[in-house]
Amino acid sequence: MTVRMRHTRAHTRNRRAHHAIKGPQLSKCKECGSLHVMHRMCENCGKYKGRIIIDVQSKIAKKAERTKRKRKELGQEPEKNIDEK
Repeated sequence: MTVRMRHTRAHTRNRRAHHAIKGPQLSKCKECGSLHVMHRMCENCGKYKGRIIIDVQSKIAKKAERTKRKRKELGQEPEKNIDEK
């Protein structure tokens, strides 16, 4: 048998005081020095605990080639990079 009593607003709000969302725990990458979420691979260099998980450079190159091909199929002019002159 439970006691069925109304919870006052103060009691409810006191209980919910700990329900706030906390920010992500960030740590610094040992390889490149950028911030990443703890226990996850670095988005910038693709390494976790010194091991290469994803080859980020090849992924960027594939994406650039894919967008270039798509633009060519659609008949649009490919974007010009600032680096290329």
